[in-house]
Amino acid sequence: MSQGTFRTTAVVTACEGAGCRRQEAAGRARRHAEQNTRLCSGCGHRFVAELKALPGLYEECGTLLAGSDQPRERTSGGPLPGMPFNTAAAEARSSVVGVLRSWAAMVLDDRFGGGRHAAAIRTPGTVAELAAFLVRHSDWLAAHDAAGEVSEEVARLVRRARRVIDPEPLRRVTIGACTKPDCSGGLTATVRPSHARFPAEITCDTDPAHRWLGHEWLQLSRLMAGQRGAESVREPGDSGNSPAEEVRWIAAGDIAALWGIAPGSVYRHASEHQWRRRSQGGRTYYHDADVRTTLEGRRRSR
Repeated sequence: MSQGTFRTTAVVTACEGAGCRRQEAAGRARRHAEQNTRLCSGCGHRFVAELKALPGLYEECGTLLAGSDQPRERTSGGPLPGMPFNTAAAEARSSVVGVLRSWAAMVLDDRFGGGRHAAAIRTPGTVAELAAFLVRHSDWLAAHDAAGEVSEEVARLVRRARRVIDPEPLRRVTIGACTKPDCSGGLTATVRPSHARFPAEITCDTDPAHRWLGHEWLQLSRLMAGQRGAESVREPGDSGNSPAEEVRWIAAGDIAALWGIAPGSVYRHASEHQWRRRSQGGRTYYHDADVRTTLEGRRRSR
């Protein structure tokens, strides 16, 4: 957190949140801030959601401290010789604590006057307490001169912790307008290089509740592009007197990438559940509806 005294905000027009800053950097206009605040509705919701996510991310980084499959560094004052130590996880955790404490102190000083008035409020201690404290005061923070700064710092903490937990580099790709009714947001896909054809997640930059996982990409793409990119065939038995039923056929490797399962599991499910299949160019493709019936049912039963 930068130094200096902040004042509560006057009315501003453009959102100063982390999401709108990234949107502007990508060439899109910032959204309008909500009345008497400096954040739009989307950035305000995302700010609260990221604050709530930090305690869990902090704990996940903690599980990596004693060992990791990632490159390790030896540090003075660390574990005994020969024991692994994940420096990136330790630094991410330290940043979470430091940033949240600094903003909690600012709230106590600026909102409650500091001194004995602030002392009457128990200063949060753990990361979970710090995050909960800031969530309780998130509306006040959104109306503060520092709203953009706190939004950006919290977003940066979340990104850093997630990179430590899942270090495979991710790429963000803008894919179009949100398909939810009455939503003016844009959709961004997060893509893993190892599965570049399909996104790991699709999120809306206006409403964090509008999100799709990789295995839902086919359904979403139907809504967005009217079957664009799908292989369409006429079902056997169709006389041609009625419109063809549009069907998707998906290769086993693509099913594994979309649903995050082993290729061997794809073939096992195809056999056990008798998925419809067709061959083309030496490859086997499975009927999208059969795949979704099996794998969506499997996820719901967990």
